[in-house]
Parts: sequence; structure tokens; C-alpha cells
Amino acid sequence: MDIHRTRRLLAGAAAALVLLTGCGAGGSGASDSGSADRAGQGGDFPAPSAPRDNDDGTADAGDGTTGDGTSRDGASREADGDAPSPDHLSTFALDVDTASYGYARRALADGTLPDPSTIRPEEFVNSFRQDYERPDGNGFSVTVDGARTGEDDWSLVRVGLATRTAGTTGERPPAALTFVVDVSGSMAEPGRLDLARRSLGTMTDRLRDDDSVAIVAFSGEAETVLPMTRLDDERDRDRVHDAIDSLEPTDSTDLGAGVETGYDTAVEGLREGATNRVVLVSDALANTGDTDADTILENIAQARREHGITLFGVGVGSDYGDALMERLADKGDGHTVYVSDETDAAKVFAEQLPRHVDLTARDAKAQVAFDPRTVEEFRLVGYDNRRVADEDFRDDRVDGGEVGPGHTVTALYAVRTKPGAKGHLATATVRWLDPAARTPHEASGSLEADALHDGLADASARFRVTATAAYFADALRRGSGERSALPDAPALSELKQDTEDLARETEDRDVRDLAEAIERASRLDT
Repeated sequence: MDIHRTRRLLAGAAAALVLLTGCGAGGSGASDSGSADRAGQGGDFPAPSAPRDNDDGTADAGDGTTGDGTSRDGASREADGDAPSPDHLSTFALDVDTASYGYARRALADGTLPDPSTIRPEEFVNSFRQDYERPDGNGFSVTVDGARTGEDDWSLVRVGLATRTAGTTGERPPAALTFVVDVSGSMAEPGRLDLARRSLGTMTDRLRDDDSVAIVAFSGEAETVLPMTRLDDERDRDRVHDAIDSLEPTDSTDLGAGVETGYDTAVEGLREGATNRVVLVSDALANTGDTDADTILENIAQARREHGITLFGVGVGSDYGDALMERLADKGDGHTVYVSDETDAAKVFAEQLPRHVDLTARDAKAQVAFDPRTVEEFRLVGYDNRRVADEDFRDDRVDGGEVGPGHTVTALYAVRTKPGAKGHLATATVRWLDPAARTPHEASGSLEADALHDGLADASARFRVTATAAYFADALRRGSGERSALPDAPALSELKQDTEDLARETEDRDVRDLAEAIERASRLDT
């Protein structure tokens, strides 16, 4: 289960520390928004600070101590007891991708169980609306809540991060979007290029007059079909529509050439003060040229680093290169979604993509510190490709995730508490950089043992949706006949019934779709 087992703290490490002011128990709490700039001031076991230089040239750990663990007045950090053992920490880059869940639904609709290697539980969990309190300004609120399961001493703990509510379209900065469209032979299949053309046409009609669009097409080679074009004139919008309508499938797939040409086009049309983004629409079935994500990304590294141009990946097709697209988006400082039909396309191009135009946080990372006095062991569900070394949490040179307004990010943990545990369980801290000034900020939230719900049935509806999505992903990833790694996991038939009840309770179409996906998986599993 990849369990992190807790160990005893060093002698003298039990000195009491100041508790957080913002407690996220019960599903609706959030940290005080004023805590966003109080770096390192968390609960009993705060996230450790990264070293920095003092004025005298000595290394500073970021919490008033020098790099050797000694405070400026000569006292030992170990004696103060303000640093948790690394065994109690879990650190990851934030992720708002949802492609894994969308692709799994497509496979199930086609009558097949998805390949377990394409199942990323965090993308299932993050595909659904949440109930977190929103911060007043830029930054994050932090909610930490949990519920006990029917398995002895095991609980599910949810860490929820939310940005401010997305404003109206007119409030965001202008967008300079370079659409890189796959026109290879495989894109001729219904539901691929035809769907992409209709979606891009809809998107063009919804963009503002001060937005800009460029279009690159690629197959065996890549070409710029339309240079960066402002949409402030009806004739220019017609030019964009004509370019979209001209896209026709041809032959092989040189995805690397497409991405490189897309970034070259984006740099040529770079707009200061705008959000510059490359949007890759492809089935990611690269079969010629560079087919390795790292090689492709290295070729566009300068554009990414110097100009901050990020990548938004839109996957299509029943046969889909999930691993390549996911790695391109993760390492390209962007996100990936999967589109299977008109409904998905409308949601992505009319709702999600405009939200991704604005950016609230760069290089956002989260670190959860579990209290060894109350927690026996824990496991983060998913985020396998997003793990960050604990000591790199406050190293702002280490990549994190990019998050826009209106987003939530959820991480779910399976946590085994010590028998009769009381008091502090965990502190969650999120760190991010301001997109413009690149200044770091933090916010924290904590959870006490007595705030755990007695059972999943007692938790909020959105918490139960989170647990259901995680159980479903875990069942698909582990395969039939194997016991789930998550505590007290129900059979798919039972999970289906629970999800149908949740769909009625929430009146949420997305939860109804989840119930249908679970029903299909249950039939195929038998």
C-alpha cells in the first residue's frame, strides 16, 4: 500500500506549539484568508521551511533557524520540537487534470474496462464540484475534514483547496490562444477532428474582442494555418472560422513538430499583459518524429521558461495516447482534459478553457503534516506523478501546479489513527507564487480527531462523492478480485447504489454520470 509508517520524534520534540487559527473540520471550514502570507506558521506539526540566505551569508531554514538546525540565539531546533519527522509528511504538486476520468467513462461506454495504467485516482476525485469555502481574494482557502470508516481505526481524510470564484468573462485578462490541432489520419474517426472543429468554432464565437487566436495544424509535418489574429473585427472572426473549417485529416502524426511549431507561433504572436497559452487538441498517438514527452518539452523549454506559455491538452478519440498527453501537460505547466462527445466539448471549450485563461497561482504545492502522537500510518490516494520531495516544498525553483480562479483541488488520504487517539491529527499547508510578481504565499488548515465524522454516512454529500470517486478509481486500477487498498471499500454493486442515492440527493448530473459509469463497470466486472 505504499504506507508511510510513523516513528517516534526525537527526544524533547513534544513541546507544545501554537495551533492554527483556521480549522477546516466538518466540511465547511477554511483557513483565515489572512493566513495566506504567514509562511511557516501552521499547527502542531507545520511544514518545514526551505533554507534561504541570511544577511550575514549563513543559511536560514526559513523559520528563524540557521541551516544546521540552530536558532539565531543558539538554541537547537530539536530542543524546540518545531519540526516534524519527514516520515509524517506528504508533499505533492497541485493537479486539476480530469482526463483520466473522462477517458475511463469513454472506455466503459464502449463496453470495455479501462486499462488500469490509465487510472489516476486524483483525476477522478477532482472531476466533481466541491463544497469548500472560497477565499475573498487571490490565493487559497484550506479545508481539512474526515470520516471514520467501518474498518478499525481507519478514516478517510479530505484536504480541499479552493481559489476565489471565477468572475465574469470581462474581468479576466485578454487571451492569446494558439490552437495546435492534430489532423493526422487517425483523427478522421468520428468524434475526433469533426468534434474539434465544432468545438473550436464555438470557442471562437465566445471569445472577447480583445482576445487573439492562432491555429497550427500538424500531421507528418506542422504548419501555421493562421498567425495570431485579434478578434476585434467580424472579418477577423470569419478568418478564424475559415481556418478551422479548412482542417482536414491527412497522414501520420508528428506531435513533436506540432507542439514546437505551436510554441513558435505563440512566441511570434506573444502579447504582453495577456494570458499566452498553447491548446493542444489531439489523440496523442504520435508515430513519427519526436514521440517522447521529455524530448518534446526540452525543445520548447525556452518559450515555456522565458515567456510563461503554458500548455492545455485536450484529448480525443477512443484510442488515445493518455500517458503522452498527461506527461506533456504535467511537465508543460498545464492541464489536460478528455472530450468524448458534444456535451464534454461544450463543457471544456465554453466553460473550462475560459477559466484556465486566467491564473491565480503558479507552482502551487501542498504539504500535509500528520501528528505522530495520533496517526499510526497514512496513504495519499493517487498523485503518483505529482509527488514532490518534502524538503522541496518551499523551494520555489521546483515546479508545482498552475491553478486558475473558480478551481478546487482535492486530495484524499487513508489514515489509520492510534487507538483512542485524541487531539490534533494533521495540518495542511498550500504554498504558491503570485502569477505576476512571483512572490510566495501560504495558507493552512488543520483537523482534530474529535472533528472526524463517525461514519461516511454522516459526512457531507460532497465528501461522500469524493470517497465514491476514489473507491471507483481504486477498483478500476487494482482489477477485479483484488481487495482494494482503501479501507472498507464496497463492492461495485454497492457503490453503484450509494452513488445513485447521492445523485438524487445532490441533483447533480455529473454524479448521475458517475453512477452510470459504475453500473457499466459492475456489469463488465462480472
